[in-house]
Amino acid sequence: MNAPAPRDRTRPAELLIISGVLAIFVGLVVLMSTREIVLSLIFLVIAFIVALVVLAMLALAVRPDFAEKSDIDEQDREQGGRRGH
Repeated sequence: MNAPAPRDRTRPAELLIISGVLAIFVGLVVLMSTREIVLSLIFLVIAFIVALVVLAMLALAVRPDFAEKSDIDEQDREQGGRRGH
């Protein structure tokens, strides 16, 4: 079996970093507008979770290109061969 490409390995880290940046931005905006640290931390955590879920759902909605489709088909054939079908 082939090892995943470096791009495939870094994709989860990209989602976490982008979500973290968005959450920090929201937390700073709330902190500067209300000057309440607890409230800004609550909004930071909520923004992180929402951004992570939305970005993950958008990543799932992207159609695979030809190389990804052929890789998926190859993996399906390997799984079918192991089950005895």
